[in-house]
Amino acid sequence: MTYKAFLIKYAEIAIKGKNRYLFEDALVSQMNHALKKVDGTFHIRKEQGRIYVEMEGEYDYDGAVEALQHVFGIVGICPVVLLEDEGFDALAGEVIRYIDEVYPDKHFTFKVNARRARKNYPLESMEINAQMGERILEAFPETSVDVHKPQVMFNIEIRNQINVYSTVIPGPGGMPVGTNGKAMLLLSGGIDSPVAGYMIAKRGVTIDATYFHAPPYTSERAKQKVVDLAKIISKYTGSINLHVVNFTDIQLYIYEQCPHEELTIIMRRYMMKLAEHFAKENKCLGLITGESIGQVASQTMQSLAATNEVCTMPVYRPLIGFDKQEIVEISEKIDAYETSILPYEDCCTIFVAKHPVTKPSLNVIHNDERKLSEKIDALMQEAIDTVEVIHIEA
Repeated sequence: MTYKAFLIKYAEIAIKGKNRYLFEDALVSQMNHALKKVDGTFHIRKEQGRIYVEMEGEYDYDGAVEALQHVFGIVGICPVVLLEDEGFDALAGEVIRYIDEVYPDKHFTFKVNARRARKNYPLESMEINAQMGERILEAFPETSVDVHKPQVMFNIEIRNQINVYSTVIPGPGGMPVGTNGKAMLLLSGGIDSPVAGYMIAKRGVTIDATYFHAPPYTSERAKQKVVDLAKIISKYTGSINLHVVNFTDIQLYIYEQCPHEELTIIMRRYMMKLAEHFAKENKCLGLITGESIGQVASQTMQSLAATNEVCTMPVYRPLIGFDKQEIVEISEKIDAYETSILPYEDCCTIFVAKHPVTKPSLNVIHNDERKLSEKIDALMQEAIDTVEVIHIEA
């Protein structure tokens, strides 16, 4: 069957009260953007708490569905038949034709789920359910009714037009990107940070990113891996400005001046300072990291407190209570995992200490950082001045 429309379902937006239209408009904008690269002509309209995508002529069905499945705010994509109200007999005939075309094998259980949003319709919802169920059983005796666990749910919504659909393709959920401010993601080439960016964007936050590059200790392939990860998550988050920071001289200087067991924490603190600089420059409201409590030495409670101390803006850690397998499952779901495990090292793994401190003392850290003198400030400024910004188009 060639569908000429999708009914788009959303969840949280429906409870937004007087501001609801702002979220609906943001969702429509994101949908328009997502469908731009899909073959076909699409028109999106809002009507009575529903959003419809209507298609003209030939179009790429699979491409349209895939594009909409990357739009946060959508919980369901329903290929729908839109009918004018020409009486119940005409409606029943259309439903029978719909079933005959969509379900070649009629051996299934079903339930009719009618909703009468237009109250002047002559039949109530329960009457529609009962009478339509009878018509279906008469037309297709091999079917049967199961009101508790039906294999197929036939939805009939009585509105200005009548909506008929039985398939709900899951969307990603969440809130439309751009409805909850902007944040800066510390993006590495690992599994965790792309997932963290995805999860914060799912709550409506626009994402920019900062990546710390350490040539020649990290290769151009490592940098390209991060660019590829940014492209993958941009399918969900929208366009990303990726700040590539040359961190080599800063890392080498810290490596020369500070105790090796504290290298990871001190380097991490300077990364946070740089990321915050670019975050403020780009009007972000916080930083995002992929840290999870206890996963590595730099992610113990004490270590997280030590890195937090250098930040003046909030640090959001959406994976904080996740174990590795849970993070891997999300990484696989968003198609980032295979790229994340490519064997190109980032700057954090190159300079990792053999025996990193797990319970750093801030007093000790402060004393060690004093050894860095004014030279570290000049190196930081040089890193800021030489940053490369790569625009990742969604």
